[in-house]
Amino acid sequence: MDKKLLDILACPVTRQPLTLLDGERLKALNAIIGQSGAQFGEHRQTDALREALVTRDGKRIYRIDDGIPVLLPDEALDAGSLAGPPQG
Repeated sequence: MDKKLLDILACPVTRQPLTLLDGERLKALNAIIGQSGAQFGEHRQTDALREALVTRDGKRIYRIDDGIPVLLPDEALDAGSLAGPPQG
């Protein structure tokens, strides 16, 4: 993801800055997706993600589809189901 774009993105709900989900948590998310899928609002994600964004407090994850962040409030994933400490 382009660094300039990443610098201006914010969560539409909390207004917190967003960062790329780190490799370990992305791997954990993709493991969940591989087992049973992950529900991003109405969208059921069944394919592994290459990238995802996370809020500073680590509570909301937004998928990136074909390089485009999906920053719709109803399309965020509650990160509470992922292992590991919050990142941000």
